[in-house]
Amino acid sequence: MIRHFFISLLLITAVTGCAVNPVTGESELSLVSAQQEVAIGEENYLVYQQQQGGEYVLDDDLTPYVAEVGQTLARVSDRPELPYEFVVLNNNVPNAWALPGGKIAINRGLLVVLEDEAQLAAVLGHEIVHAAARHGAQKMTQQQILGAGVALVSIAGTQTDYGEYIGMGAMGGAAMYQAHYGRSQELQSDRYGMEYMVRAGYEPQAAVELQETFVKLSEGQSSDFFTALFASHPPSHERVEKNQEMAKSLPSGKRNREAYQAAIAQIKKDIPAYKKQQEALNAMQEGEMDKASALLDEAIKLQPKESLFYVAKGQIQLNQKAFAEAETSFSKAYEYNPGYFMSSLGLGLAERAQKKNAAAKQHLEASTKIVPTPIAMYHLGDIALEGGDKQTAANYFKQVAQSGGDLGQAASKKLNEMGYSAQ
Repeated sequence: MIRHFFISLLLITAVTGCAVNPVTGESELSLVSAQQEVAIGEENYLVYQQQQGGEYVLDDDLTPYVAEVGQTLARVSDRPELPYEFVVLNNNVPNAWALPGGKIAINRGLLVVLEDEAQLAAVLGHEIVHAAARHGAQKMTQQQILGAGVALVSIAGTQTDYGEYIGMGAMGGAAMYQAHYGRSQELQSDRYGMEYMVRAGYEPQAAVELQETFVKLSEGQSSDFFTALFASHPPSHERVEKNQEMAKSLPSGKRNREAYQAAIAQIKKDIPAYKKQQEALNAMQEGEMDKASALLDEAIKLQPKESLFYVAKGQIQLNQKAFAEAETSFSKAYEYNPGYFMSSLGLGLAERAQKKNAAAKQHLEASTKIVPTPIAMYHLGDIALEGGDKQTAANYFKQVAQSGGDLGQAASKKLNEMGYSAQ
């Protein structure tokens, strides 16, 4: 079920006033309490992960390694009591982000850009400051939170035709969470993040190198791939210089390059496969489905256990109405990552197209337990209606009708035909 507009109830009851920034000690405008802040992060964490490719699962040891580094930094932060969590996302984009309450994610696309554990600590320390200093809570107004939540349930398509099932949520997680922090907040996170690094025993010069890396990545980049990234984390020579100035006054520390390189060995080995995937996604965007399919076949040969490759392959097959082939692809995706909602959603849609309603119902329901998408609920409503369960069908259609777009209109039409109101 769509999440009852969970955040609206919290923010409507919030009292606007001043609060002390836990990191700087300065008085700042606050829209949400500390308890509401934690609730925001917990409610949104999983669905934001799913929007961006889901958790990286090819190497079971990678997320625990990153989480251990993150928790070491969190323990020496100004808000060690927050329920910090860390996850590696299966996403090509070199990005990291923090939700209010200490829910932090880093993409495998950024991990392969870093050189050692100290640079990883620079990334995580920076994001921990965003959480500890309540930067996200300051930015996430009622409208921003609700807008994000509503958009997420629509990421898997807006039309009932299986051929339209080419949503960004399934295309390698191209979309990103962006808080668009201001210059002062970014500089604040750089500064205090370096302090956290030193408290945890890491080399502060790594934070300088991190900003230098981001400046290099931003130079000459005009694609949407980087535009969205640098909108949320704007690099600048100013940040490099300020980090360099601060690093001179801080004690040296550990780098742990060998341990870090061992931890990212699998994703580095798979870089050629992910490059083929990115080329395939670009081809899909241009409507070159045969080219995309061939590129995905190459990616699968290089790494046959990556679920995202099969999800993209299944998308193309659904688009081409090759439903049996799509079922095979999504079955593989589900086998390798059942926790990614696009695997079960795609499998359910492929089965539904072949009138395998029992199996389709099972997999569509599984997908909605992770992310409740209108397209899944629409087809679950249709399955219930065909089975004679009008009340269950109406319940699904009412939820879909609220999402708007083509699916919302189709659901409203179904309700009218059944004699139900869309309200």
